[in-house]
Amino acid sequence: MVKVGIVGASGYTSSELLRFLLSHPEEVKIEILTSQTYAGERIDKVIPNLRGFMDLRFERFDPDEVASRCDIVFLALPHKVAMQFAPPLLERGVRVIDFSADYRLKDVKTYERWYGVEHTSPHLIKRAVYGLPELHREEIKDARLVANPGCYPTGAILAAAPLMRREGIVDRSLVIVDAKTGISGAGRKPSDRTHYPSRTENFEPYNVMAHRHSPEMEQELSLIASEQVLVAFTPHLVPMSRGILSTLYFRMTGAVSTKELLEIYREFYRSEPFIRVLDKGELPSTKAVYGSNFCDIAVLADERTGTVVVMSAIDNLVKGASGQALQNMNLMCGFDERAGLNLAPLMP
Repeated sequence: MVKVGIVGASGYTSSELLRFLLSHPEEVKIEILTSQTYAGERIDKVIPNLRGFMDLRFERFDPDEVASRCDIVFLALPHKVAMQFAPPLLERGVRVIDFSADYRLKDVKTYERWYGVEHTSPHLIKRAVYGLPELHREEIKDARLVANPGCYPTGAILAAAPLMRREGIVDRSLVIVDAKTGISGAGRKPSDRTHYPSRTENFEPYNVMAHRHSPEMEQELSLIASEQVLVAFTPHLVPMSRGILSTLYFRMTGAVSTKELLEIYREFYRSEPFIRVLDKGELPSTKAVYGSNFCDIAVLADERTGTVVVMSAIDNLVKGASGQALQNMNLMCGFDERAGLNLAPLMP
């Protein structure tokens, strides 16, 4: 029996994680859920879709209590906060999967520059494994600390990785990423930007060329390419609740056809249970992966402009967060990687 806990368990990502854990076929027990805001309240009063499935009450975080009851803990906490919670759990022998960015970036100065704070546990960064199973599966299996990837980087890295691995196809020094996301990525707490009148019938860019997920993309793509890769990233908010559609542009450096690109992508992802490379002429959509851990990818070569275009679609709350975290947990525990996640997307 694997006993798990969630620290910061009242948000959207936690509700999705719980939804999948409740259907997990292996021996997994949800042992403790913490929330400073809702301590003492029943979880189904705060997350009503869990009515009839769970009647646990939120508890306050106590590292000794959590460590005594859990084997693995998910930290569903904000950036700049999680790094205060991971060290005491790791010191007590608990394995940790962190949803925040606090352990994703391998260079401490890069983290501090993009997130604007001093890192309080930099000694753990080298121990952390970047939790993208398609690239780091073997390291994840033995990890004590997994840094769950960001939602935008997940869609972009998976779309770009096969081209980063191959020389002579595209210019790998610059990747242009244009991505659109639903508003759930901003979290449960409302703001002026996420207020309904601001979002409905409105489509806008934000943090143009200055989004803090950019160095995360650059780090991983540079590792794959074995050379420095820069990412020009423009994110957009669209009036939908969930999903990310990413469109990536590359300059060709050699002659390549759409057929050849599809062969490269299918070979690269041939054994990946959650990557679906679409047929020629098919294009991804967020609705086709809604509520699932799948990433749909389409690729085409435009000979007229000398451009390769790659598109990916994920659910930001699942493959972009909770589903990927559960996929990581399965690897860490020696379970089937698809356990609790092998579900068809919701339609319509």
